[in-house]
Amino acid sequence: MARPTVYCTRPDIPAEAMAKLKQHCDVQCWDKEEPVNYDALLNGVKGKDALLCMLTDKVDKNVIAAGDKLKIVATMSVGFEHIDITECKNRKIPVTNTPDVSSDSVAELTVALALAAGRRIVDCANAIKAGEWIHAWGPMWMCGQGLHGATVGFIGMGRIAQSVLKCMKALYIGKAVYYDKFQPIKPAEEMGAVACSVDEVPAQSDFIITLTNL
Repeated sequence: MARPTVYCTRPDIPAEAMAKLKQHCDVQCWDKEEPVNYDALLNGVKGKDALLCMLTDKVDKNVIAAGDKLKIVATMSVGFEHIDITECKNRKIPVTNTPDVSSDSVAELTVALALAAGRRIVDCANAIKAGEWIHAWGPMWMCGQGLHGATVGFIGMGRIAQSVLKCMKALYIGKAVYYDKFQPIKPAEEMGAVACSVDEVPAQSDFIITLTNL
């Protein structure tokens, strides 16, 4: 029995995952680190049973038609706007995504950006590089704003925002307020966040975090 064939649009899939895939399938990968170009994608899917793609790959009607043997389209991303879902449905091709793959990473980076902005980390680094740190210490020089005791406002309170809130609670923020079109959001309220109007969030907040669908 012939092994299933897969076209993968990146060569840098984690080695463990690729090894498991190759145990069961014959895999052909785009051999460059930049996104696969459209013509290569059209050629790559020909005769393949599966397509493993990324958010940057346009899997439109023409690509799906070129993959005349496709049995599944799997995207290594949360979003799937780059895939013609209607055409896949018409051809009875399942589409899979990875809805929680980046939630923790986005939450951690959001907290890191808030700390960097509040504590003026980039400004401090630039000042030191420019030779502007001429005194041993100054009580207010580059003091910035800490998260401890601060009011943090959220526009959008989905699963990523909830992860951010959980991290920030560990840093002893003073208060969390949020606006979400589906409010109240029970998990957020259980962590002490207070729902309010979209105009009230910036009026009350020391930090504003926006985590919504584009």
